[in-house]
Amino acid sequence: MRITKRTNIAVRLLMYCAAHPDRLVTKAEIADVCNISENHLAQVINQLSQLNYLSTQRGRNGGMSLARPADQIRIGSVFRHVEGNLPIAECFADAGNTCPLTDACRLRVALRDAAEVFYASLDEITLDALVCDNDRLLQILQPVACVR
Repeated sequence: MRITKRTNIAVRLLMYCAAHPDRLVTKAEIADVCNISENHLAQVINQLSQLNYLSTQRGRNGGMSLARPADQIRIGSVFRHVEGNLPIAECFADAGNTCPLTDACRLRVALRDAAEVFYASLDEITLDALVCDNDRLLQILQPVACVR
């Protein structure tokens, strides 16, 4: 199974916010530290704020933070919400499915079951578990100093 770029960005963004729970973080610093384009990041920020994973504040001193504690954010839920109903294979698509085997294919059932197991295993992981006591990650997620 391949994870979309959007989901990858969402998890990096949430991990960055979890690493800085005491302050608002900015889109620019996340883009810089996490190597993400600000355009892609803006779209994911909007989506995560609508899904109530992020709380955002506009303005000069604005930024974002987690909308709920990191130990209450399940990675499986994040993946489900951000990935949406993306088809795993052509035969899962409502439109554009040209596979003549769909009605009799047992692989489709196996893939559906595997996806459910995949998400269930991610449901066991919280955002807090990814960040807490992960010194190497926290070192990487430090804001980049401004050069003046």
